[in-house]
Amino acid sequence: MFNGDEEVLIPNEAIRFRVIANSNTIEDQQGKLIIKNKVEKEIYNLINGSNNVNEVRNIIENNLDTIKSIVDDYNIPFKINYGNNYFPSKNYKGVLYPAGNYESLVITLGEGEGKNFWCVLFPPLCLLENNKEDISDVDYQLYVKKLLDKF
Repeated sequence: MFNGDEEVLIPNEAIRFRVIANSNTIEDQQGKLIIKNKVEKEIYNLINGSNNVNEVRNIIENNLDTIKSIVDDYNIPFKINYGNNYFPSKNYKGVLYPAGNYESLVITLGEGEGKNFWCVLFPPLCLLENNKEDISDVDYQLYVKKLLDKF
């Protein structure tokens, strides 16, 4: 049973998303967010209605050229890697996400020496990162638990 003190982890069958900025300048950080928003929107349009990780995996793999064309519009050198990539640990709203190598789509802009954005594409936890409402830690954990149980 879930309680407010329990930490919820991302399931093994998850796909993460990470965008690493060229640097920590205001311009590079803003560019990272613009690219993140465009790519994230495109991916959600592509995977909307998908019910399992294999379906989402195939959609992403079959649309890497579409994702590359979005980033290409911003005239910055970049690398895109879909596969197992390293993620640092993160504690967000009382939920621990441990460091490690995870299946993910990673976009590295320029030198990739700036702060990064990351979230989970499937199950679709990225939606929580973009939630404009200030939800409490307990509300967030309950929502994550509900979403993870669905998949």
